[in-house]
Amino acid sequence: MRLGWSIAGLVVTVIVSVAMVMPGLAPAGEVAPAFRYKVLAPIRHGNLEVFPVVTALSHDTQEFLTLDEGLRSGDVIVSETGNIAPLIRPRHKDVNPTPRVGGGAQVNQLVLVNNSKRPLILLAGEIVTGGKQDRVIGKDRLVPAESDPIDLNVFCVEPGRWTGAKMSFSGGGVGAGMAQPGVRAKAMADKDQAKVWAEVRNSQARVEAQASSPQTVEVIAGTTSYAKVMENDEVKQKVDAVAAPMQRDYQSLIKQLRDRNAVGVVVAVNGEIIWADVFASTNLLEKYWPKLVRSYAAEAYVSRARDKQADVKAAQQFLEDMDGRHETVETEPGLYRHTEISGDGFRAFELTSLLPKSGFDLHLAKMAE
Repeated sequence: MRLGWSIAGLVVTVIVSVAMVMPGLAPAGEVAPAFRYKVLAPIRHGNLEVFPVVTALSHDTQEFLTLDEGLRSGDVIVSETGNIAPLIRPRHKDVNPTPRVGGGAQVNQLVLVNNSKRPLILLAGEIVTGGKQDRVIGKDRLVPAESDPIDLNVFCVEPGRWTGAKMSFSGGGVGAGMAQPGVRAKAMADKDQAKVWAEVRNSQARVEAQASSPQTVEVIAGTTSYAKVMENDEVKQKVDAVAAPMQRDYQSLIKQLRDRNAVGVVVAVNGEIIWADVFASTNLLEKYWPKLVRSYAAEAYVSRARDKQADVKAAQQFLEDMDGRHETVETEPGLYRHTEISGDGFRAFELTSLLPKSGFDLHLAKMAE
């Protein structure tokens, strides 16, 4: 049985072949009139470069809840399919659905309940740990406030386990709250479980090859959990060596740029632009920044370092180039619109809120292909 109101016929998907007409690119350091984002000089550490993105227009995002906030407060429950007792969310204050052990668990599906009075943002790449195996969310979406249970499409990032006494999930640990861009790309663009598993194994192999102690090698070789690999003490220390100063530097920069609306980053590893994450507000960026910077640092850590650097012009052009050959739009009327744009050498994903008094993009993710 399908759970939740949002899946049964209310999602409208439109696929359109497009040749999006955009104005010419603005010179590096200037904002294209129709695009509004400006890329600043990068913060560099090792082979990782993060280019801050500022905007002329920011939005009020205080009403939105993140997954980390919801799981910490207990207002958001994630469980294996078939393990939430009532299918209709209790309407009484402080009464939550009680997860129960049962049948029906599926690799690529979980059940989520949002008991808060705020709409919940889910980002592709966020990891939940527990249940029968750890999972990564496959697509950006919004979940309405006080929702009934909804089906949540996910991908497994722990191929060797299908057991668990605890059917509920928590947010990823300190090192694995967000999958690195390589893993996120397989879930978001390829939408293929086998490719997600292959990328997890590839990442694990590269981490194992760089491990300096036999104990770390033994631990990594003995697990299939992406989260556990990234939470290993040695791995975490090496990722922290890149992530911690990068996080401090950008948080300091955000404070300096608050009046200029710092809302995102363009990311380069080994001089190659690979990714961008841009949000509707500085506040939303600050909430996601700690887990995002660790994901970028993890990608840099597992990549063979080369003495190359990207420049502001390349980062600005990457962010501005949204000319697409093909566009797929999925809409939950009155809630959100998810747009996937395929262009020459890139994929872009936009999550737009359709809630009253919004109508703006909450998150833009763009990857190089």
